[in-house]
Amino acid sequence: MDLGLTGKRAIVTGGSKGIGLAIATALATEGADVVIAARGAEALSAAAADIAGKSGRTVVDVPVDTGDDASVQALVARVVAKLGGVDILVNSAATPWSAGKPTDFAATTDDVVRREVEIKVLGYLRTARAVAPHLIDQGWGRIINISGLGARQANSIAQTIRNVSVSALTKNLADELGPHGINVTVVHPGRTRTARLDEQLAEKSAESGESVADLERELATNSIRRIVDASEVADVVAFLASPRSVGITGDAIAVGGGVVGPVYY
Repeated sequence: MDLGLTGKRAIVTGGSKGIGLAIATALATEGADVVIAARGAEALSAAAADIAGKSGRTVVDVPVDTGDDASVQALVARVVAKLGGVDILVNSAATPWSAGKPTDFAATTDDVVRREVEIKVLGYLRTARAVAPHLIDQGWGRIINISGLGARQANSIAQTIRNVSVSALTKNLADELGPHGINVTVVHPGRTRTARLDEQLAEKSAESGESVADLERELATNSIRRIVDASEVADVVAFLASPRSVGITGDAIAVGGGVVGPVYY
């Protein structure tokens, strides 16, 4: 299936590693020119060179801090100057949720929640706000927000708030921008195979003596009983970024291999 992405121009925040890197690679492989944006300049440069080498497309790396509106505005200006415009925004720049963060009510301070909202929710809002006028002017565009299945679980106040808030942002943008030819969706990955997860499993294996394969089986509690790869999340995002996804907007797409038990409708 031709996704119709050849010649489209995409921004992927958080594009230097993990799911963001996989998404940028998938979009470029499908024919899009891609700007990857993140805070670490060295990792960005290496990622851009790797994606360009694999895809043959234009891949530009732009250091950005999505916590700073001026930095976000400069990013979009750079994209427009370099690529002549922008068609697709994928918001994936967020600090990963880790086991070390407080999850109980008593430990959930204002600052804990504020950090999560600042980085993941307001960061996504800033980039969408900067990109939307360009999409409106051309009458077409796609915005895909990467959230997480933490939106459907009550394991942590801060984690749930940040992921649910991304879904709320998505629906509001979809309803307002839809008449301008812009679709906005949110993708909820579950536990996903990335280089970071591979490193964590290797470290845990070395400490416990348990094999990596056994550790993976313990983690794979989803319906398909295996960990979804970042490239498989990227495949879904590539479709949502394409003209073929016109019938989907405002909705959440879970890409975690299925949650056993609950019925979502």
